[in-house]
Amino acid sequence: MSAVSSSPPRVLIPLSTNGHDPTEVAIPYAYFRASGLKVDFATPSGAPFVCDPRMLAGVTGALLGADAKAKQAYNDMLASPEAKAPLNWSDPAFNMLDYDLVLLPGGHEKGVKALIESEEIHQALTSFFPLTKRESGSGKVLAAICHGVQVLAYTPDPTVQGKSIIRACNTTALPAFMESGITTVTRPFLGDYYRTYGHDSPTVEEYVARTLDDVGQFKTGPGLWSGRVGQPFVVVEERYRYVSGRCPFDAEEVAKKAVAELKESGKFVS
Repeated sequence: MSAVSSSPPRVLIPLSTNGHDPTEVAIPYAYFRASGLKVDFATPSGAPFVCDPRMLAGVTGALLGADAKAKQAYNDMLASPEAKAPLNWSDPAFNMLDYDLVLLPGGHEKGVKALIESEEIHQALTSFFPLTKRESGSGKVLAAICHGVQVLAYTPDPTVQGKSIIRACNTTALPAFMESGITTVTRPFLGDYYRTYGHDSPTVEEYVARTLDDVGQFKTGPGLWSGRVGQPFVVVEERYRYVSGRCPFDAEEVAKKAVAELKESGKFVS
């Protein structure tokens, strides 16, 4: 168990400068701040970010986007000093190990590829992730939602070719049935919007599952006809302090579970 610090735990949220889902960023941010945590953002150059406008306005936003609570949280977040002045993850002085909790949000818009493909973030995660192992005693926590899990799938395990740093973990991410279904329904007016790498690309589930030791480690959650698909579904890994969610439905629960992991480690007492 790690020692309790007199200062609040520090949270890092790395983001592309555009394209992320506003609910997956703002709802966890609001929960972290309400819990007394200190939050920093980081972008590729330190420039301020904006989330996907399609999820905030217009017909698409009204039918498929952020709800009123998420929109208010997003506006409040953008007005914060940390959102106005993110860190620069390309700066040699940037150090993910300074943080107790890292959250990787998702989003469909093409801009999120800057985070998914960032070599600087991959290198930082390669050092950070082993410290989330429960037996390490560090108390560090990693959380990811939707395409945020794809960032981890793109971060190679240094010891096993073709596998990712989360190869030994149970995880969820955006399930293929959700991604394929919404893509099919919206393609006539949104094209390949819901397929970040194009309509012929693998699904997020496929990207992630193939980098695991066993595809059965990928947990899809409730099925389409279960009546529970819109309810929160979060996977908490047993051996690592790693929390994953599928989509905006799970954003607040991911944040709650991540904070609970900090508390359980003894690193944080609210």
